[in-house]
Amino acid sequence: MAALLRAVPRPTRADLWITITLLVLSVGSTIGIEIVDPVPDDLRPWPWGYALMLAACLPLLLRTPLPRVVGLLSVTASTVYYPLGFPDGLVMLCTAVMLYTLVRRGHRVFGWSLGIGQFVSVNAYEYLALGSVRPEAIGVVGWVLVLLCAGEVVRWRAEYQQADREREEEAARGREEELLRRASDERLRLARDVHDTVAHNISLINVQAGTALYLMEKEPERAAQALSTIKRTSKETLVELRAILGVLRAVDESAPRSPAPGLDRVDALVEGTRDAGVEVDLEMVGSERRLPQGVEGVAYRALQEALTNVVRHSGASRARVRIVHEPSWTTVEVSDDGRGTVGPPAAGNGITGMRERAALVGGEVDVGPAEGGGFRVVVRLPVDGGPDRGEDRR
Repeated sequence: MAALLRAVPRPTRADLWITITLLVLSVGSTIGIEIVDPVPDDLRPWPWGYALMLAACLPLLLRTPLPRVVGLLSVTASTVYYPLGFPDGLVMLCTAVMLYTLVRRGHRVFGWSLGIGQFVSVNAYEYLALGSVRPEAIGVVGWVLVLLCAGEVVRWRAEYQQADREREEEAARGREEELLRRASDERLRLARDVHDTVAHNISLINVQAGTALYLMEKEPERAAQALSTIKRTSKETLVELRAILGVLRAVDESAPRSPAPGLDRVDALVEGTRDAGVEVDLEMVGSERRLPQGVEGVAYRALQEALTNVVRHSGASRARVRIVHEPSWTTVEVSDDGRGTVGPPAAGNGITGMRERAALVGGEVDVGPAEGGGFRVVVRLPVDGGPDRGEDRR
């Protein structure tokens, strides 16, 4: 029983007040006509006229949960009331409220059919019973159309506002997702910078520390030179790490004043690799020029990562760095005479980072075993955005 009671729809507060208001207006207007301006030909509303008023008004208690059922009952009761000859009270307000409600809530076909059907049925009955149609019929159809059109306009406006709110929410979600994506990209970029900086310089420090320990007693001068290299490299590492961490800490601070590292620091990278015990041959081809900042940074980090891999993994005694400046492309090539690999190398953080950085500026990376042994890294980067990748290929 309790479950059945919970399943019965309950009237809202608005529906309750609408029902009370319409009931008071319908009954009050009918009583007022009987007292103030009675029409001799009208039938007395008691009891059937008032019963139809109740049948037209009381269903409006469930106007919100059951609009179609309430509309059918209320409009039918209101329609039947007038042709029977009862006093012309305000029972028709129930029809007006329900026709507006149906169209406003989206039951458009049902509301329009009910409104037009109510008008046609009343006038058809009067024409068949009396042989004529009352002049007021023109005004009634006008009011019916006004009600239905008003419901359409309000419904359309509500849907437009809802769609506008949804667009704003979608735009806000898009902005938030874009901010999160940019933050993620920035974290990834910083992670690559930390990896490139630490991996390269710590590798040099490790090699030089081993050299210093080995030569401490036999060749103290070379050991001192290795320790000097360790000091210089560790200082550079600390400076770069402080710069990267400064980006993370800087929220409202001004932009960094020093430019990002570029190919103008190639000599320092080569010298650091030589200090680690690997002979490096540097070759520059073409007219050297300053590249866009993004391309410069990618080229520098790729060269740094390639030389780090030479020191850490190759077991090479000699490496070759070749930088080619073409009209539309800049190519950075690093090869060594080390162990190399059999087939394509496993893509670790360094190689993956190189490829992702190059892809951001429209470039490409080719890594693999070199002819005659060793390992080879080739990074091709476009200049000034770069043309289609098919042109200028050798």
